[in-house]
Amino acid sequence: MTAASAGASPAHVATGRRGPSDAVRAAAGPLICALVLIALLSAWVSTGGAGAITHVRLQISLAAVPMRAFTRQAASKIDYATTFLTIRNFSGTADELVSARSPIARRTVLTERTGPAGHRITVSSIEIPPHGSLNLTPFGDDIVLRNPSPFEYLQTVPLILTFRHSGTITIEAPVTAPGAP
Repeated sequence: MTAASAGASPAHVATGRRGPSDAVRAAAGPLICALVLIALLSAWVSTGGAGAITHVRLQISLAAVPMRAFTRQAASKIDYATTFLTIRNFSGTADELVSARSPIARRTVLTERTGPAGHRITVSSIEIPPHGSLNLTPFGDDIVLRNPSPFEYLQTVPLILTFRHSGTITIEAPVTAPGAP
């Protein structure tokens, strides 16, 4: 290496002016990426991958699971527990309660009464009318928890409710005195 070549400056230095073709080349990469991203997002949304916007349609209130009896010994002799619940439908379309579950029950069934003193019959769903409400009580339509584990010492009981149109809603129903809502 010679002293002349070590300190030599470049022969040609750009003056800062670029032509239109350089600007097009610089913008092409980000523009192509943006177009591909828009196409992929559009395809994802049109196939339903982005989900759908849903509005809250139901309100659940006045939930309770009464104790089966005041003593643990008496409660253990009763193989079911009943519920109190009010479900309000704020939409213009009827919905249906199609199932209910609880981790404290071996089995959970939906029931209707055939009359004020009628027998309880198991049903596959219970309708909530549009702009109306459904009151579940041991004296009418109800959710019955079959063979529940002891829950009388708990403060709340989880209920997982599944509706035909509104999906699944989980609530914590307070445990109340026997027969009380």
